[in-house]
Amino acid sequence: MQPGKFQRAHSLPSFACVKIPRVLFDTIEFLNDRHPRDAAMNMALDETLLAHARSPMLRVYRWRHPSVSFGYFEKWATVAARRFARDAVRRWTGGGVVLHGADFTYTLLVPAHSAFLKMRAVETYRAIHERVASALAGCGLPVSMTAGGTESSSRACFENAVTHDVLLDGQKIAGAAQRRTRRGLLHQGSVQNVLLPEDFAVRLAAAFNPEFVPVEMDDAWMEEAEKLRREKYATQSWLRKF
Repeated sequence: MQPGKFQRAHSLPSFACVKIPRVLFDTIEFLNDRHPRDAAMNMALDETLLAHARSPMLRVYRWRHPSVSFGYFEKWATVAARRFARDAVRRWTGGGVVLHGADFTYTLLVPAHSAFLKMRAVETYRAIHERVASALAGCGLPVSMTAGGTESSSRACFENAVTHDVLLDGQKIAGAAQRRTRRGLLHQGSVQNVLLPEDFAVRLAAAFNPEFVPVEMDDAWMEEAEKLRREKYATQSWLRKF
């Protein structure tokens, strides 16, 4: 599949036949963060929002510049050797290298008291990606989900599908990375190489719960995130941690 090409289904989208419960969460807040931010600030906001999460929250966000994020345990020398001409940031979550800017990027934050976190990591990953796949299928895309991972020597996340990633025409278009802390679950995801309708963010929120609750960015969150950006995600010590 070529980036930016809209893939139309010639028959019923394969994932449209999959039956999943109507809602994943009893309630979910939806933060459509329309203001493009630099890579370090986007990561700082995710960590800040998890710290203050009262209920599950879906945040959809944009990038101020073409960026690259890489998993917490990635070696900086390996990333630097690829000579990305992009803003670089180390994520708090795991996984590989992901290019950002033209992608659809979202984070799902689930507080520790949620019953959702009684499930194992592989189960939460599957449940979230079922909703992503359902929203994509609703756009007319014949997506499917992987049953198992594939072996790959590449550290580029979208060159290596793992269990429960979302595929279109055999190519990975949606992947994610997770981290669990005493605060809850941080799930950072990206949809790439497919043209989405302008209302896809709303469609995704509705896939988690049709009665989602829209929220706005809070000034206090921004102030706390800016401090975290300055003291952690924008520092060389964090970028070159390993």
